Amino acid sequence: MYAADTYWGRPVPNFGDPAADRLIVGLAPAAHGGNRTGRIFTGDRSGDWLFRALYDAGACNQPESIGPADGLALQGVMITAIAHCAPPLNKLAREEIANCRPYLEELVGSRSWRAYLCLGSLAWNELLRTLGERAPIKFGHGVEARLESGTFLFGSYHPSQQNTFTGKLTREMLDDVMGRFLRAGR
Repeated sequence: MYAADTYWGRPVPNFGDPAADRLIVGLAPAAHGGNRTGRIFTGDRSGDWLFRALYDAGACNQPESIGPADGLALQGVMITAIAHCAPPLNKLAREEIANCRPYLEELVGSRSWRAYLCLGSLAWNELLRTLGERAPIKFGHGVEARLESGTFLFGSYHPSQQNTFTGKLTREMLDDVMGRFLRAGR
């Protein structure tokens, strides 16, 4: 399907508004999405869901993310991942997460974030580890918590095909969490 495409094939950088005060934390670039295009959540179905929700909530200028030259811009939001390279067989290894942890630590420590949205339990647990939160907060879709720092934390199932095709995550579920994440602390 993408045989004619030249793949990015390197670590995928964070993407979003340089002045963002809200951070979405995903897992890793998709093999034929971010790994192909060079922009996180771009060119794959997970991105279709994520950017549609951001657009519907008013935090993005268009509902699709096709490639890095498509004009997509986020307002008040940055997107990162716990790993910046596409994992072999789509399975993140502990070593990959550990190797990328300094990048997450640097980004999280770079400013005062108003809210975090974690896409999946791996992102949730890694963010809490990075933040050094003492009291464990159990992940679940729609979970909302206030961290010791005063920052809001939201959980959502990852918008992967595994979750969206089975109905584990619906558009309404993602839209609800996205809206609460974007309104938190205002």
